[in-house]
Amino acid sequence: MKLLLADDHTLFREGIRSLLQRIGDMEIVAETGDGREALELIERHRPDVALLDITMPGLNGLEVATRAAAVSPTTRIVILSMHAGEAYVAQALRAGVAGYLLKDAAAGELEMALRFVSRGKTYLSPAVSRHVVEGFLGRAQPESDPLAGLPARQREILQLIAEGKNTKEIAVLLGIGVKTVETHRARLMERLDIHDVAGLVRFAIRSGVVSSGE
Repeated sequence: MKLLLADDHTLFREGIRSLLQRIGDMEIVAETGDGREALELIERHRPDVALLDITMPGLNGLEVATRAAAVSPTTRIVILSMHAGEAYVAQALRAGVAGYLLKDAAAGELEMALRFVSRGKTYLSPAVSRHVVEGFLGRAQPESDPLAGLPARQREILQLIAEGKNTKEIAVLLGIGVKTVETHRARLMERLDIHDVAGLVRFAIRSGVVSSGE
């Protein structure tokens, strides 16, 4: 089984790598701590499973999961998260992930999750309470996702703004003009009815785009 590992905490990544190396039929073909690079590596290596942290610089794990389907349709996505709340689980399910595993799970659970998703099944940590999942899946009108109405480019720019990047830095990272960035930011503020950068940062944290420690 070919795996990609993406998490911006080096020690955690090394721990996962060490666990997986003990399993004979699993191989990490690439790893990174950056969300944008993770998407590029998924496209390049076409792994069977990609293990993604939610909070990563560049692109968060949920955004990577959403875009991965276009660049490598056969890659199954497993989210590694410290969050068991409905908001995070619901966003992950909407992004089409095959698994949601909490970071405090036992080593055996990691292997079980990988084998489940590699066989086309869905795996959710038992600690993700049953009523959270059933509430999401059984709701006639799913809870509104505050990010759902935003185009991909605006979600991308929102994350970079929340990470403290200025307009010129965002333009260079995305390969677009400064005026284009300013236009996207203005439309983003108008759509969200938020009129300052601090407000955008608070919204990004509440929506799980970045963590409060970013």
